[in-house]
Amino acid sequence: MAAPSLTLDFVLALYRKYARDLERVRAHQRRLHAGRGDVHAEQWAAYRMLAATLGALGLPAHWKRRLKPQVDDLEAEITYLLVRELRPRTAAEIGADRGWSTTWILQALRDNGAGRLTSYDLRDYCTRAVPAELAAGRWTFVAGDVTRRVDPMVVGIDFLFIDAAHTAAFARWYLAHILPALRPGTPLAIHDIFPPPDKLEQRGESGVVREWLSARAVPHFTVAPTAAPEAHRRLLALKNELGLARPIHWSQANPMVFLRAP
Repeated sequence: MAAPSLTLDFVLALYRKYARDLERVRAHQRRLHAGRGDVHAEQWAAYRMLAATLGALGLPAHWKRRLKPQVDDLEAEITYLLVRELRPRTAAEIGADRGWSTTWILQALRDNGAGRLTSYDLRDYCTRAVPAELAAGRWTFVAGDVTRRVDPMVVGIDFLFIDAAHTAAFARWYLAHILPALRPGTPLAIHDIFPPPDKLEQRGESGVVREWLSARAVPHFTVAPTAAPEAHRRLLALKNELGLARPIHWSQANPMVFLRAP
C-alpha cells in the first residue's frame, strides 16, 4: 500500500482519530511545562526579552535544566500524530535543545508501544529535562557534532526531526548528506522554515530550504499562518470542535514544514 501523502486532509483525519489520546498527551505536556518550564512567565514580552539576553550572555545553570518549547502547539501535535500513525521503529532528532520536541516524540513512541528515538545535540541540556519515565527503554542521547555522524545516524531511520543550527551552511549540509541517504518516502519535519514576516530571511536555513523545495517541486505541508493561512484556520477550528483549543505554549508561528524524503 502506498504511503499516505502528508496533506491537510490527512492531518485533519489524524486529529479526529487520535483526539482522546491527544487530549491526554496535551494535559501531560501542560503539566510538564508548568513543572519544568516557564509556562506562565513566557507569555510576557519582557520575560522573553530577558531570556534572550541571558541566552546571549550565557544562561545561568538552572535555566539549562528548564524545558523551553521551541515548537508551537500545532506543529508539536502534528509531530505526535504522525509518529502515532506512521509508527516508526527508528526515529532521529537533530537538535534536541532542552527537550520539548523530544518529549512529544517520546510520548508518541510510548503510546505506540514500540520504537526508539536517538537525539543529537552539541549540549546535553535535554537530558536534565526529559522525564526518566519517558526516556527509559526508548531514548538515546548523543552529544557532539552531528555532521560527523552521517553514516551511522541515517541507517534505518523511519522518521527524522530537524531543529538545530539555523544557518545556510547547515541546511546545505543536511540537504546534501542526510536527505539523499534516507529511504525515499521517509517522513521528516524541519523547523523554522516558514517563520513570521519579521523573522523571514533569504540567506539562512529557511531561505535555502524554501528554495530547495521550490526548485525540486517537493510536496510538503505546513500550518504556518504566513504560508498556509487556510490550513492554520481549519486546524484551529477543528481543535476548537474537539475541545483541544486551550494553548499550551504562547507562540502561534508554527513555522515547521513536513515532507517525505524524495
